[in-house]
Amino acid sequence: MKKQWILFLTSIMFYTRIPVKNIEYSEELLNRSTRYFPLIGWIVGGFGALVFFACSFILPLSISVIFSMIGTILLTGAFHEDGLADSCDAFGGGWTKEKILEIMKDSRIGTYGSVGLILILSTKYFCLTSVMVEQIPFVLFAGHALSRYSATGMIFFSEYARADASSKTKPVGKSLSAGDNMIAFIFGTTPLLLLSINYSYWYLLILITIVPIIYFLKRSFEKWIGGFTGDGLGATQQVSEIVFYLAFIIISNFI
Repeated sequence: MKKQWILFLTSIMFYTRIPVKNIEYSEELLNRSTRYFPLIGWIVGGFGALVFFACSFILPLSISVIFSMIGTILLTGAFHEDGLADSCDAFGGGWTKEKILEIMKDSRIGTYGSVGLILILSTKYFCLTSVMVEQIPFVLFAGHALSRYSATGMIFFSEYARADASSKTKPVGKSLSAGDNMIAFIFGTTPLLLLSINYSYWYLLILITIVPIIYFLKRSFEKWIGGFTGDGLGATQQVSEIVFYLAFIIISNFI
């Protein structure tokens, strides 16, 4: 039990800005802690839901959504948004593996990264403001959890690009066992099950979206750079979160 607690704290330390003391870094711990990455989604999504719920009593819907987005970004230190921006710059401006990884290493944000961030955050905002007010906290909670399983699934089904010398240094789980993947899947899908019980079992269809996301991004990463990177995982989480919201809205329009 103590070991699992250490793994959970390791996951918190690397994937959020929540202070964690007396935990030493090791690649093995980071790899094993990835099983709790979707559980970090519970924390981040729950915090975003709490911020939205509190703001909704005194502020309009649009501002409450903005503050909830700001809250989740502050809690993670824009960790995943940074990965998305770097991936957009790298794959938008690079045509070889070496060039793509070189651009990823650059801490500056370029045109592709700027456009990618604007589009992803705008889409997220308009998706959330299109959801019924009482459903938004549940959607945030489930969306953050399931989208993080997509990134975890990428680690399980693909391989790390192994280009440490030329890619930006960013702590990332590089491998995952079948057992750890199953634990991550349970943590990632349980909030969706709760959402479906509260509203409609049709929302379980959102699970189907995981497959094409992982497959398409996996194929793209492997084609261009031989596997995933930390930035690629951040992009996977962001894209998956948007797809979750879009799928929820589409299903809601038909039930």
